[in-house]
Amino acid sequence: MAFIDALLKEAEMRRNYFHDLPSPGCSTHIETIYIGGGTPSLLHTSELIRIFERIRKVFPAGQVKEITLEANPDDLTYEKLLSLRQSPINRLSIGVQSFHFPDLQFMNRSHSPVQAVQSIRNAQKIGFTNLTVDLIYGIPGMSDAMWEANLRQLIDMEIPHISAYALTVEKKTVLEYMIRKGKVSAVNDEQAARQFNIMCDILEESGYAHYEISNFALPGYQSQHNVSYWTGVPYLGLGPSAHSYKPGNRYWNPANTSVYIETMQKGIPFWEGEELTDADACNEYVMTSLRTSWGCDLQKVYDEWGREFSDSLLRLAEKHILSGKIMRKGKILTLTREGKFFADGIAADLFIVAGR
Repeated sequence: MAFIDALLKEAEMRRNYFHDLPSPGCSTHIETIYIGGGTPSLLHTSELIRIFERIRKVFPAGQVKEITLEANPDDLTYEKLLSLRQSPINRLSIGVQSFHFPDLQFMNRSHSPVQAVQSIRNAQKIGFTNLTVDLIYGIPGMSDAMWEANLRQLIDMEIPHISAYALTVEKKTVLEYMIRKGKVSAVNDEQAARQFNIMCDILEESGYAHYEISNFALPGYQSQHNVSYWTGVPYLGLGPSAHSYKPGNRYWNPANTSVYIETMQKGIPFWEGEELTDADACNEYVMTSLRTSWGCDLQKVYDEWGREFSDSLLRLAEKHILSGKIMRKGKILTLTREGKFFADGIAADLFIVAGR
């Protein structure tokens, strides 16, 4: 398969990516692997194993703690799951979105509610205990009772990790066109906020820790891979549209798959990058840390970027503290329940901008 060959070629070309990381504080060993984007569950297990084998040869993998595969319910047949169980994959991320047929139709999803339930039950039966399921709330026509039923379904099935996102409308998509033409209802912010609160109440009462705005986990089941993003651990992304990060630099691959395969075949670097300024790095830390339960550490900002940055951050945060959207406890800033629903806007409001 040309795509797999290109992916493995890129891995070879980037074998020295982790070699110049500062020490201590940055591990040069790969600890987590996440196979996502598109429909990676369509890959044959032999292709996945080939990828893992090459990663182990090219990078100092050490003891990889978590290997996640994103999958659609309709791809996870019993036979597919049996095959995946023979691979190094130890965590599945299943894109259910809803257990109600009208919601799935609205989002143009190809699986049915029955397939969604069956894929989860089969995964559990075969031995995948580390599961996360994606849901979407704020869907036009989704009642609060329907949303609660989605959550209760996952709780009853003992799913240890739940990721839930508000429906967003991207420009130049079919959904955006249909809303603009009045063929479907627009997304209602009040509905989304209400269902966000319903979710927080139900999952927290059921023992799930709300450790990141969109993520809830039972004890011991936080996504180790995603936590690395939010805590600034360096990572490498391979393939079209993949992003990479290490202190002071950010890299990304363009999205065109055909061009990606062609350039990799020729051994031409496909990725682009930029050097992060102190303001860029600080703003990125603020944006990611505020999304988490452990919050944004003013002392860290002071130690890494200086007093001017920490003073500015606290000054900009003051109005959100007074409005009840940010809570300050010592040197730590965290979003309140109300603040979490406005996280992106609040983070942007706290960004360090020259002259502000």
